[in-house]
Amino acid sequence: MALFLQTTFLTSSSSLRQKPCLSSWASHISTSRTRTRVHAKIREIFMPALSSTMTEGKIVSWVRSEGDKLSKGESVVVVESDKADMDVETFYDGYLAAIMVEEGGVAAVGSAIALLAESLEEIEEAKSKAASSSPATSPAPAAAAPVSKSTTGSGAVEKAVVVAPPSPSVVASAVHPASEGGKRVVASPYAKKLAKDLKVDLGRVIGSGPNGRIVAKDVEAAAAVAAELGSPAAKVSAAPAVQAPPGIELGSVVPFTTMQGAVCRNMVESLSVPTFRVGYTITTDALDAIYKKVKSKGVTMTALLAKATALALVKHPVINSSCRDGNSFTYNSNINIAVAVAIDGGLITPVLQDADKVDIYSLSRKWKELVDKARAKQLQPQEYNTGTFTLSNLGMFGVDRFDAILPPGTGAIMAVGASQPTVVGTKDGRIGMKNQMQVNVTADHRVIYGADLAAFLQTLAKIIEDPKDLTF
Repeated sequence: MALFLQTTFLTSSSSLRQKPCLSSWASHISTSRTRTRVHAKIREIFMPALSSTMTEGKIVSWVRSEGDKLSKGESVVVVESDKADMDVETFYDGYLAAIMVEEGGVAAVGSAIALLAESLEEIEEAKSKAASSSPATSPAPAAAAPVSKSTTGSGAVEKAVVVAPPSPSVVASAVHPASEGGKRVVASPYAKKLAKDLKVDLGRVIGSGPNGRIVAKDVEAAAAVAAELGSPAAKVSAAPAVQAPPGIELGSVVPFTTMQGAVCRNMVESLSVPTFRVGYTITTDALDAIYKKVKSKGVTMTALLAKATALALVKHPVINSSCRDGNSFTYNSNINIAVAVAIDGGLITPVLQDADKVDIYSLSRKWKELVDKARAKQLQPQEYNTGTFTLSNLGMFGVDRFDAILPPGTGAIMAVGASQPTVVGTKDGRIGMKNQMQVNVTADHRVIYGADLAAFLQTLAKIIEDPKDLTF
């Protein structure tokens, strides 16, 4: 996802000097060349907007240091948005002259976080400008043309560009060094910095991120184990089994993380939507049987439920619709099933796109990939903000029924409880045992009515109770 951001160009006083000329024509040429040089001197790098709901970002780590030479397309900083950590690239060659927002700092989208100098000679001037100014605190437009100009007290102003890559470059080749003789250690930029501070040898750390990528918690675990054993941290391998959650100080006040803040805003926004709830009991004997047959092939229950829901939505498009402005609603052209996933410090909803069209095996592989990326905070915006219908499943925890809160911008969310053996009366008047689960759908009553939900749930029940079409 290439993202064009506004940055301010600051002129250098030395760039305004002109050599004596022998003619007006030569003077004109000299002036033109001077103006050309002015176009790329000192630029302000702005906080990028990494998602449609992002209003501010947190600097997780600076990949490069002040004074480093940067090339176009090179990762400069890791930013924590409201949903994920993303590497941010520079769109220009130059030198990272001054960092204005340190690691751990928060800046509004569009505010300056660093200065980029074109030459070594301008680094000192950029540092002085950074020292005499503070980062902007008010949000600025997230997208802009690559170059635009305005006038400030210091002269001409140019908008530089910073882009967020479609996906972190390290993820594409994330293979643990043990499998390649230790040729390359694949770790997040923050994990590398943390390892340096804690004196942990990354070559001996086993990563828990996607494809073995080392993340910060792996480094922290390695350091903790080293401290307990009284041996150098550099010789310790992190093992998931020895990781322990950080201690909680009772009575302490803990500020929201960026993700928790985003969840909070969404939940408050959901209060403005008039919702209602409808529950339904579905027999799952046939679904359980087919799951046992395909589980060994990598099929997950989440994928089966998402597929069944998508096939039901095909027949009831109004349940897949959305109302955003209060004056109209949209029949969404795609059926994208978002599934709530709890991760450290928050909640995110990876999206299975076109779930009605994708076969169950591909859907299951995609779901595993999305969960791995979600837990490593590497999801791209289109992988979590394009859902048209949401599933929230607490059945694996033994919860038999619950209600879910409707995510803003969608028409309905379904809460799925556990499948449990239940004594039921059969149609012939006898008593028998069947596995049943409770589902409760919360819907936007501006668009969806009770009869709509009832019809949808009837269709869903038929698909789950006769799931032959799920494994095509």
